[in-house]
Amino acid sequence: MADQIVITEKTSQAKDVRAAVGSRYGDILPAEGHLLDLLEPEDVVSAWKRWSPILLRPEGLYGTRPADGGNKAAKLKAIREALRTAKWVWLATDCDREGQLIGQEILEHYNYRGQVMRVLFTAQDSQTIRDAFGRAKPNDEYASLYAAAVARRQADQIYNLSLTRTATVILGQGARGVIGVGRVKTPTLAIVCRRELETRNFVPQAYFEVVATANIAGGQFQMRYAPQERIVRREVAEKVVEAAHNFQGPLGVRVEDKRQGPPKLHDLPSLQKLCSSRFGWPASKTLEVAQELYDGQGKKIITYPRAEVRYLPESLISDVPKIVAGLQAGKSFSAIPVPGPPIIRKGASGSFHDKGLEGASHHAVIPNVSTVDNLLEVWPRLSIDEKKLFHVIARTYLAAVMPDFRYRQTTATLDVRGFPFRAAGRQPIDLGWRAAFPEWQPADEKGDEAQLLPALRNGETTKLENPTIEDKETRPPPRYNEGTLIEAMQNAWRFVDDEVLRERLKEAKGIGTPATRAEIIGGLKRQGFLVAQGKNIVPTETGLSLFGVLKQADPSLVDPGLTAQLESLLDEVVIGKQEMIGAIDAVCDVAQRIIGKLQEGAAAGRPPLLGAAAAGGTGSRPPTSAMKRFADSIARANGVKLPPGYTTSGPICRAFLDQHAPKKAGCEIPGVSGSRPASPAQMIFAEKLAQEKGIVVPDAAKASSAAMATWIDSNKAKKRGESRREPVNAQTKAIALKTKAPINRSRKLAANVTGKIKPPTAARESSGTDTPLQIPYGNKDVALKLGARYRAGQWYATPGVDLTAFCEHGWLAPDEPRPAPTGL
Repeated sequence: MADQIVITEKTSQAKDVRAAVGSRYGDILPAEGHLLDLLEPEDVVSAWKRWSPILLRPEGLYGTRPADGGNKAAKLKAIREALRTAKWVWLATDCDREGQLIGQEILEHYNYRGQVMRVLFTAQDSQTIRDAFGRAKPNDEYASLYAAAVARRQADQIYNLSLTRTATVILGQGARGVIGVGRVKTPTLAIVCRRELETRNFVPQAYFEVVATANIAGGQFQMRYAPQERIVRREVAEKVVEAAHNFQGPLGVRVEDKRQGPPKLHDLPSLQKLCSSRFGWPASKTLEVAQELYDGQGKKIITYPRAEVRYLPESLISDVPKIVAGLQAGKSFSAIPVPGPPIIRKGASGSFHDKGLEGASHHAVIPNVSTVDNLLEVWPRLSIDEKKLFHVIARTYLAAVMPDFRYRQTTATLDVRGFPFRAAGRQPIDLGWRAAFPEWQPADEKGDEAQLLPALRNGETTKLENPTIEDKETRPPPRYNEGTLIEAMQNAWRFVDDEVLRERLKEAKGIGTPATRAEIIGGLKRQGFLVAQGKNIVPTETGLSLFGVLKQADPSLVDPGLTAQLESLLDEVVIGKQEMIGAIDAVCDVAQRIIGKLQEGAAAGRPPLLGAAAAGGTGSRPPTSAMKRFADSIARANGVKLPPGYTTSGPICRAFLDQHAPKKAGCEIPGVSGSRPASPAQMIFAEKLAQEKGIVVPDAAKASSAAMATWIDSNKAKKRGESRREPVNAQTKAIALKTKAPINRSRKLAANVTGKIKPPTAARESSGTDTPLQIPYGNKDVALKLGARYRAGQWYATPGVDLTAFCEHGWLAPDEPRPAPTGL
């Protein structure tokens, strides 16, 4: 057996490493994201199997166990066997906190004590990888990075599961599902819900502006009345018009030459915001396209895409000439006038800033210096979307090393009988970096600010003509799109009222991480709490109901500012300002306080619409016509307001009727049966169980979800085969801080654990028909591994394929049966 091995994060990465270094550093063994899962609470303390409102914090830390799914077991076994004889391990997983955890947790799980070297690369071409192995450092130097990942995973396990169970037990009477609470997902939902309520409740106010044409010897231009506050009464505007009619007077003219530096380089959030606004892409697509540019076969033309800062280390200044030359060799960038030598800007206002990278795992996203010379060869292989995104990244890099944009700002003022009028114009002197974006026009150069003023002299006489009143109306705050929502998550300090805390949190990185925010939003959409509306993203009525319930129970549950404070503590572990256990303690203290507050409020009764909120999702059935008519009549008779969504959501309408309709013995609400029928997922599982046991599913079970659940439980096999999982490493159950306890959760969910209720298996009967699927862009490999097939422009699963994983990903076509959402 080899005495050294290389561990990579995924198979494609292993192929690139093998192409770069061969077997020089031993066998190259890929993981598949996280190969280890955290233990469930009941695996640690048997009494925790029963859900109750308590803090699920074990003695020490949660241990790990082998993960299920895909080819994980085989890959973990291969690594385990190799570790038996390996004296050296080269960790070549991704260069961020999560990549550190994916590799190191395996070594900790198997108590490996050989020599470990950390290989970090921010691009995946052969030259970069070879250089990275040459610069490898002892893994001990990255102890704080691993500790930060452990702290985040442990904190989320404890916070999310404890509060999900507490909320479900205390608030869930009458609900049919889990009330999921996530440390990041729940505040993210709250951000969207608050904006939606602001928009819905917004009352527009009329105001007025006055504009007039100013005439001088050299031409004419528009001047606008510029009061300190808006004109809200028309009679005031009419007085201004009367004063301006045929008024003549001297202009006050101020001319200033100004300059503006280029925009910052891109991190992942800024790319997602720009692509959402410009191309209408969801955040997940931006990451998928960037990932393909980073590690796609025959591409590899950008650096690591999950960037969390917008600076470069000063050591990369030497790469500037080569990158510029490589880009300008292609037609797309050859016309951009980059000066020779390029302009290098250092410090916080520039692009190269070592201090700005403190605590960050990787730098801004830029073209890959090692492959930029091959751009002409690679370009034909890129898709249209890949070319769009590369254009953004490359032009931003070129702009960063170009001169400032210089312009002449002219401001003209006129005192019209005590009413100040104003005009402004901007005349470019030197486009500078703006030449890299010929079609771009910033918002502050549109409208009156963009007008070209004639040559003006201070004191020159002008005459106003045609003063006009413009009727205006205030507008509600704009709804979020995925890009602006990610920006709001990144700038969560804006949701904090305390000025001192606001200033401190401005330096933090918001809620979530660059790598997880898109998945957080996607998870909320799959669960039916958020939905796309054109380019915007809005909450469903179910999402609004859940937000209201949790906010009423304890505002801390939906407070982005509080989550940002906790994120800041977790981030401080990376730079050594916070101990791992101290950060976990802080999160646990918050969770314990919320649990206590929920327990205190339990005696007050469940909040209204709770059943609807917990039922979750757009998959709920609409109310019947009889239900809607009855709800209308009850509202009129009782003088109460109907809840939003009662006409489209059966659970919301039913909850309203349960609360307000008169109760009579032997009577039911019109259109509402006494029991909900079995769900499609229950029926699929029951039919499969019946076939296996040679029995028939009774009609009584089909008519009632509760009865079906009882029938399924009673007919399950009494004994299951022995678990195929490897035994849990006993040392990981209560490992101390100094041993760097392994930790894990799905890479995609990262810091956001959802409710731990497993969905029912959705294996289709052997009916001989295919199951339509909807596989998002960039998920081909995963879909094929799960058994999906592609034919005639349509993804599908063949008869007999287990649909559970497709349900969990939200990839079943809309009409296909699926498990109910399980909360946040």
